[in-house]
Amino acid sequence: MPTSPQQSVSLYFKAGASDKEYHARIEPQDGRFVVKFAYGRRGSTLQTGTKTTIPVDFQTATRLFTKLVTEKKAKGYTEGQAGTPYQHTKDAERVSHILPQLLNSIEESELEKLIKDDNWCAQEKFDGRRILLHKEGAAIHGINRKGLFVGLPSPVVVAAQALPGDFTLDGESVGEALHVFDLLMHKGRDLRSAPYHVRVTDLLNLLASRDSRHIQFAPIAWSEREKRQLLAELRQENKEGIVFKHHDAPYVAGRPGSGGSQLKHKFYATLSAVVDTINDKRSVGVKLLQGTRWVTAGNVTIPANHAIPAHGAVVEVRYLYAFKESGCLYQPLYLGARSDVLPTDCVTRQLKFKNDEAEA
Repeated sequence: MPTSPQQSVSLYFKAGASDKEYHARIEPQDGRFVVKFAYGRRGSTLQTGTKTTIPVDFQTATRLFTKLVTEKKAKGYTEGQAGTPYQHTKDAERVSHILPQLLNSIEESELEKLIKDDNWCAQEKFDGRRILLHKEGAAIHGINRKGLFVGLPSPVVVAAQALPGDFTLDGESVGEALHVFDLLMHKGRDLRSAPYHVRVTDLLNLLASRDSRHIQFAPIAWSEREKRQLLAELRQENKEGIVFKHHDAPYVAGRPGSGGSQLKHKFYATLSAVVDTINDKRSVGVKLLQGTRWVTAGNVTIPANHAIPAHGAVVEVRYLYAFKESGCLYQPLYLGARSDVLPTDCVTRQLKFKNDEAEA
């Protein structure tokens, strides 16, 4: 009888609404070996099967197992539970002293003015995590919206290594891709005081030196016609929203008290809230900060494919609207935990009401 330790692998795939898992393993049976697998939506009851109708020798089982895993990885599955492997460094959660520029929200009624104004361009608002990518020599770090070093998807790290020189990129991380829309520093030059159109030109020249699907330039609509077309396409494809940027504006870290040179409009409402209570049947109560006191925003169910967040954790919630009388969310949908958002940022000003009035 051949002897060898059992081989197994767990793979994950996450993109858009898809959140799947796939498990494969080699098991001994009747003195030989079989290759079994299980698959389905993460957290659900999995479908099971086998690649061997009868037990086979270990060499054959290994060949079938390897072929199965290779096929799944070719379809985008990875061994990282986030759906993509991440590279972490000893600097994780340390302060980088580099902060991103944050955007204020605008209402539907303000879109037309920006579309017609030739001083403003537009880009897609991606549904991911805001990440700065900082490369200095051989060191490559991710930086979150709080200015802390964080891990990056391995394919993004490899793509960054292939780009020449030192640089700091600003973008949105979605799966294994970083959608880049700004360049803060390049080859020792601090570009943050330069106009946006100048930074974009340098960014395009940098990215043109290598063709990578893991670091992608976020296309820009410059003219009124292009902006109208982009807006229509984003709505039709159920994207998160649209961003407008002033051509001549410098890069200013933080979020202005109002207005600003970079503005966003979401096609649906989302907010960050703090977990206040852990309820029965996979539900948590969430709260928001109003002035100096915390107020409830209702309950949200935690899907089976998500871990139940801890008390005091910051979470992201999508919802249809909030009730003006109570401030509670209508049709809330849990999106996940947000380690890059502070509890003090979870304020009632995020609320969108049925009549589109904002909380004071």
